[in-house]
Amino acid sequence: MIKSMTGYGSAKGTSGKLKITVELRSVNNRFLDCSVRIPRVYTALEDMIKAQVGKSISRGKVDVFVTIDFSEADDVEIVVNESVADAYVNAVKRLSEKYSIPNDITALSLAKMQDVLSVQKAETDMDELGRDISAILAEAIADFDAMRIREGAKMREDVLNHLSEVERLKNLAVERSPKTVAEYREKLLKRMREVLDGATVDESRIVTEAALFADKTAVDEETVRLTSHISQLRSFMEAAEPIGRKVDFLVQEFNREANTIGSKGNDVEMARIVVDLKSEIEKIREQIQNIE
Repeated sequence: MIKSMTGYGSAKGTSGKLKITVELRSVNNRFLDCSVRIPRVYTALEDMIKAQVGKSISRGKVDVFVTIDFSEADDVEIVVNESVADAYVNAVKRLSEKYSIPNDITALSLAKMQDVLSVQKAETDMDELGRDISAILAEAIADFDAMRIREGAKMREDVLNHLSEVERLKNLAVERSPKTVAEYREKLLKRMREVLDGATVDESRIVTEAALFADKTAVDEETVRLTSHISQLRSFMEAAEPIGRKVDFLVQEFNREANTIGSKGNDVEMARIVVDLKSEIEKIREQIQNIE
């Protein structure tokens, strides 16, 4: 299944009263380069997030954004300093008894006394939060992959269309090669007759020269290898695993064969075929730069 390296996916969920949003964005890159943006207090979860991304994505520059909304969270605790409260209660009691005044202390008035109450941030259960973020990340990756698969299907179709054109041009080169030799033989024979001005032409010499020319310009090996590469690329287009690196290398081999055919071609028609062939190969190369 062909996947694009570029894509976007997102998912939302909760962990307790925390609202969590996870987004993934990616662009082309030779290898996997994953960066995570998460509130600093939770940076300990970065490695877990990167590991999970690495299991699903093999290539691309991937940015993961984890947003955590605390607005509805019970993220604070009110702590009672009982020793301080006891000291205040005893002190008020002594004042009441010594000066014969009412002991009218209340819970609210006691709470207002200095250091009786303190505000502390509640500790977050990082294991639970990590599990919740992982579940939301899995949904975001699924959304991300859905987009990449849609784009990958379009790229696959485009590559196969260009590949069919490469095969057509390769077949033209196969057909043209022996014609080039025949035309060379006729030109050579005509020139020999002109030079010898009616004298008998040594046919064996013509055959030898034509054979040498055919050996220098034959493209059989290159077109056979190109046929094999075309078949291999078609099989890659049906593969389930990521193929980007393999296809990248294979297209380099396409170019190598096309260049050799071009260097052996010795006439205008073959040169035109090779130019068109290299143009189609370049279109495939540009497209596969986007394939995971």
